[in-house]
Amino acid sequence: MANDADNVRAALNGSIFMAPKGTTAPADLDTAWDAAWVDLGFMSDDGVSMEYSTDVEDINAWQSLSPVRRILTSVDMTLGFTAIELKARTITAYFPGSTITNVSGAIQRLDIPAAPGPQEFAFGLEWIDGEIKNRLVIPRGEITDRGAISLGRSSAVGLEMTVSAYASSAPEIATWLSNDPAWALAA
Repeated sequence: MANDADNVRAALNGSIFMAPKGTTAPADLDTAWDAAWVDLGFMSDDGVSMEYSTDVEDINAWQSLSPVRRILTSVDMTLGFTAIELKARTITAYFPGSTITNVSGAIQRLDIPAAPGPQEFAFGLEWIDGEIKNRLVIPRGEITDRGAISLGRSSAVGLEMTVSAYASSAPEIATWLSNDPAWALAA
């Protein structure tokens, strides 16, 4: 198999979307995300990290020094990003169960609950490299980890978040669409 530099990709631009759990995502790459999918806006220049991992349990036997079988025990998929646009959707995503109310005029108030409950959403990730477009949809996920909010003169205030994908009624935890010609199956 030869190396092919034309198959090397970069995520030159993209967006992260968030919608109520159960919201239908575009089923192709040409349909626009509907109004229920809120674009979370600018992200830090680190972009988005996508992680997928599996755990297995070894079954050992008295008669063998190596495992005789391995059983898949868990699958974990996460998206990590730092939102640098401080708007209602990103702030209330960072602080689960929080509400924003207008106090008076231009003054807004964020009430952060002491004991928030779980908050599941649907998440979408879209990234582009020239004519190559990719969309990843997590129909059921939750922000399960948050980094520190750093306030300083030399960088944007960032809301670091990690989304964990959960299994839904379908056998998938996510769906990835791409028009990448390198993905074409060999005939």
